Amino acid sequence: MESFYSYWWILIVVAFVFSGLVTVNQGYINVLTMFGKYRRILRPGLNFKIPWLEQVYKRISIQNRSVELEFQAVTADQANVYFKSMLLYAVQNADEETVKRVAFKFISDRDLMQALTRTIEGSIRAFVATKKQAEILGLRKEIVEFVKGQIDHSLEEWGYHLLDLQINDITFDQAIIDSMSKVVASNNLKAAAENEGQALLITKTKAAEAEGNAIKISAEAEKEAARLRGQGVALFREEVARGMSEAAEQMKRANLDTNVILFSMWTEAIKNFAEVGKGNVIFLDGSADGMQNTMKQIQALMLKQRPS
Repeated sequence: MESFYSYWWILIVVAFVFSGLVTVNQGYINVLTMFGKYRRILRPGLNFKIPWLEQVYKRISIQNRSVELEFQAVTADQANVYFKSMLLYAVQNADEETVKRVAFKFISDRDLMQALTRTIEGSIRAFVATKKQAEILGLRKEIVEFVKGQIDHSLEEWGYHLLDLQINDITFDQAIIDSMSKVVASNNLKAAAENEGQALLITKTKAAEAEGNAIKISAEAEKEAARLRGQGVALFREEVARGMSEAAEQMKRANLDTNVILFSMWTEAIKNFAEVGKGNVIFLDGSADGMQNTMKQIQALMLKQRPS
């Protein structure tokens, strides 16, 4: 009989011991209470609690947690802005005091998330209310920094830490989106028109410079051509005068009448006009007086060109 009671006592002790064994998974901390009052915490691994007296009040996760938020804000110029964001947060550390705050500040995780999301929404709405609709799209970084500065203190009191806040999407009412598209399109058209005007101005400027250079080059060429033509005519006249002078001197030494060779040269000139002319009409006075006047003019030219 005594051995029977001893056997039962052994079973009771074993059951008592095994009922007090508690396994805590990695990434979690168990909070124990006794008679409703905080007792201690159990860290990851195999732990022992007093059976029937110590109770696991809450399992606290010390891993990173994320939540997606969607909410609306109003800008200073009364435009509705819609935000989609992702919040990443975690328990500050695994210290006992921090775990106690996390375990007892809120009744449940649902209440924590409600307070957290409302705090973030309020901070973003307060920031957006001071900005105009056209400024919001370029202020993602500023919004995140403002929110972190506003809620970090509250999260520390709750035992949490804000790791990251990402604003994934910012949208407006369709009417505002359409007006913004029109503004962008008009600005693009304005920039294109300005660029086209600049290009046209450059083109015309270059064309004018090219035309001016062409006119300048043409004028220089014409000037040079005229100079060369003048030199040619002068040389031609000089050679003609020299030839006529030499012919007159030879005829004088031969005791010939100069009128004969002058008449011959005049007829040769008339013949040359007829042969190489390009359709021009030459009027000559064929009368005796006209011939006599022509001969006098040629003689005067000969006397003028004769060397002294």
